[in-house]
Amino acid sequence: MNLAPLAERPAHVPEDRVFDFDLFAPPGGRADIHAGWKSLHAPGVPEIVWTPRNGGHWIATRGKRIAEIFADYERFSNRVSMVPKVNGEQFRMIPTSLDPPEHRPFRTLLNANFSPKAVAGMEKMIRKIAVDLIEPMRLRGGCNFTTDYAEIFPLQIFMLLVDLPFSDAPVLKKVVDEMLRPKGEFSFAEGRRRLDEYMAKHVDARMGGSGNDLLTRIVNGTVDGRPLTRDEALKTAILVLAGGLDTVANFVSFALLFLARNPDRRRELIDNPALIPAAVDELLRRYPVALAAREIRNDMEYCGVEMRRGDMILMASPAAGIDEEWNERPLEVDFHRGAIEHATFGNGIHRCAGAYLARAEMRITLEEWLSRVPAFDVAPGAEITFTGGVVVTVDRLPLVWDPAKTVAVEAPSAAAVVNA
Repeated sequence: MNLAPLAERPAHVPEDRVFDFDLFAPPGGRADIHAGWKSLHAPGVPEIVWTPRNGGHWIATRGKRIAEIFADYERFSNRVSMVPKVNGEQFRMIPTSLDPPEHRPFRTLLNANFSPKAVAGMEKMIRKIAVDLIEPMRLRGGCNFTTDYAEIFPLQIFMLLVDLPFSDAPVLKKVVDEMLRPKGEFSFAEGRRRLDEYMAKHVDARMGGSGNDLLTRIVNGTVDGRPLTRDEALKTAILVLAGGLDTVANFVSFALLFLARNPDRRRELIDNPALIPAAVDELLRRYPVALAAREIRNDMEYCGVEMRRGDMILMASPAAGIDEEWNERPLEVDFHRGAIEHATFGNGIHRCAGAYLARAEMRITLEEWLSRVPAFDVAPGAEITFTGGVVVTVDRLPLVWDPAKTVAVEAPSAAAVVNA
């Protein structure tokens, strides 16, 4: 992708804080996207810099500062949470674009649907979907993991949760992809229009309904004792839709790529499956995929620079967990690491509501894949490339294995899933 055009440096931005960095095209990112973000930790780069790309915005480069900004809604507003700001203004969803006290009742509604207890009730369903995808490809000896599993698994889960036809998922995923990692096929505004048009008819159909699916529960929820308005229901539903279609799909490809390239770490998990939850958190630290931004509430001085009301600041989340000031040996993956610091799900009141579900999907993927396909490699000669964006991605992950060394594992029964 071509670099974004340069914005003029505002008078309040010191010249020595200018760092030319494009979130859609980090340096060297095609070959190693996280190394591209790690460039923000080069000697002499301040913890707060300003880039002229994507409309011009600040970037928080260090993990502790990123976590602080995520949690400080009094100085850093969630009113706009995406750069370029022109796009963020068009993607003001609920509760993402709300600050306290308006934020709380909407977040309470989401929390009830994505709590640890709620996610535990989904586990048999999630596991069956994983098994149904893995088992047919086990004896094939290879797959393109991104298209054969990663882009299907979370979409099937999400569309089942909201009771929408899976046949709609590829079209929706394409719209979300273009908005988060634009290729120039259509504008951000057109993408938002398409999401609105699709979801509006389903929100209208579910309002006043008594179904138990996630979409019906959201649109018929209450905030501060009153029903959601149609606009509130639509914006909440679109936020859940966008989150459910993209983030996990990209992370699981990074996780499988790492395990394919590191058989010793893979063997650790096969020999000790109880280590998988810790492995998920360590891989989340090392290979985060999502970015977020905040809008400066008022003119202020912060970290030695003058910021103006309305300025945008991007939290370099892909660089947070690999910050040597936050984690020792940050580029090394250690499933036995003690305390782990990362900002992969954000921090504070806007911490990702779907974090429990995402972790469950990742854990179950590793459990079911490794129990059936314990030995696998990246296909010989395959070039692995990455694409930057609001959510970063592995473009294509061809994996190969010996079918004779795979393991047949009894799948959960349909009855067990239905009765879960």
